[in-house]
Amino acid sequence: MIQAGVVAVQGDVSEHAAAIRRAGESHSISVEIVEIRQSGVVPDCDVLLLPGGESTAISRLLDREGIDAEIQAHVEAGKPVLATCAGLIVAARDAKDDRVETLDIIDVTVDRNAFGRQIDSFEAPLDVDGLDEPFPAVFIRAPVIDAAGEDATVLAQWEDNPVAVQDGAVVATAFHPELTPDSRIHDLAFFANQNNNVDTAVSID
Repeated sequence: MIQAGVVAVQGDVSEHAAAIRRAGESHSISVEIVEIRQSGVVPDCDVLLLPGGESTAISRLLDREGIDAEIQAHVEAGKPVLATCAGLIVAARDAKDDRVETLDIIDVTVDRNAFGRQIDSFEAPLDVDGLDEPFPAVFIRAPVIDAAGEDATVLAQWEDNPVAVQDGAVVATAFHPELTPDSRIHDLAFFANQNNNVDTAVSID
């Protein structure tokens, strides 16, 4: 049994919960989901998910409730995080937008909504390091990683733009992996396997 905390300010909370449960089941691991809206919850979590939504609103609530410092401590302890879409923006070192108080837990800078508006959403088969087959990535008002620092490893690109990165125990994507029945991104982020470079991921006996 592991406890997975989902920052439940906005975004696809139930979809992320379902995806990590599927990933856990594939390794015979039970996953308990807790929703995070206030401080005091993160320290009890083994892994964290930071879904999409509106990055300014998410960052404001994390700061106001003191959740931001708890997430940073979680990462400093080597515990895994998966941040998606707006979650990537909030997790970044620099969002290039003073309205977003970033967590600085992954060494990238991002351009918000770089892929366009809601009507410009699309799905693409994406080659991701660590996955044997392309992942059906769903991009919705997606950010672009315009610079990855030396601590960040690019896991996937679309049209020469980095769209998935890993920095230690943190994996972040510009797309929404929870919006497909394919749970391999959650597996890559949270469950150790021979293709996973995150040494601090949840161990599998």
